[in-house]
Amino acid sequence: MSKNKLSKFADMDGYPHVFQCPYYQLREEKGGRHEMSGKWRDFFGNDNPIVLELGCGRGEYTVGLAAMYPDKNFIGVDIKGSRMWAGATESLEKGMKNVAFIRTNIEAIDGFFNAGEVSEIWITFPDPQMKKVNKRLTGTRFIQNYQKFLKDNATIHLKTDSQFMFTYTCEMVRSNGFEVLYQTDDLYNSSFSDDKILSIRTYYEQQWLDRGLSIKYIKFAFNPRTEYIEPDIEIEFDSYRSYNRSKRSGNDKGK
Repeated sequence: MSKNKLSKFADMDGYPHVFQCPYYQLREEKGGRHEMSGKWRDFFGNDNPIVLELGCGRGEYTVGLAAMYPDKNFIGVDIKGSRMWAGATESLEKGMKNVAFIRTNIEAIDGFFNAGEVSEIWITFPDPQMKKVNKRLTGTRFIQNYQKFLKDNATIHLKTDSQFMFTYTCEMVRSNGFEVLYQTDDLYNSSFSDDKILSIRTYYEQQWLDRGLSIKYIKFAFNPRTEYIEPDIEIEFDSYRSYNRSKRSGNDKGK
């Protein structure tokens, strides 16, 4: 591990709004429950809705939304601490009181929250995991996990450059009877009118736009189910690399 990464991890160890606990540590040392579960109201000092950004990367969305919506609390989640450091540092330097970050595996996120503690989830530009359905952040395996801490009628957002991920998620929503609140396969050329959300473009999002890829977006209302239906549909793979964001290109035919 580089000295730069170690320095960033050390910085975040001292940040009061960052909680670092990878999956193995949560399961082996804490019995699967983090000490913050059920205590976010005390941490933020209010009863405002809690919004998660899963796979937050550099935290642009977490910090950007928190600045626009001071009446909500935002928590960015990612395992890549060296990326998260940017948003964590910016929010700390700005003295933002409605921002926190969790460095952990998203598979373990239910260990950080009690039932009904979260009102909204943003999933921004995740790896579509075209060959691994159990790793898709909008797959039924993860949706069942989110159910453990989401409020009824919670809102889930997906922004993605991947046609595969967008098609899969739309089919998952349809198969399980969730209400679609908005859906478009070209966000910046659509009727979507929330200028605040449109004004935030992450580092990766701007890359895709610069390469001529449209941004897909779906917003749906979550309600718990006793059983979930995994979509049974053949979806064409994206025609560009999905496993390495720095190499994605509309002209790249590799997978």
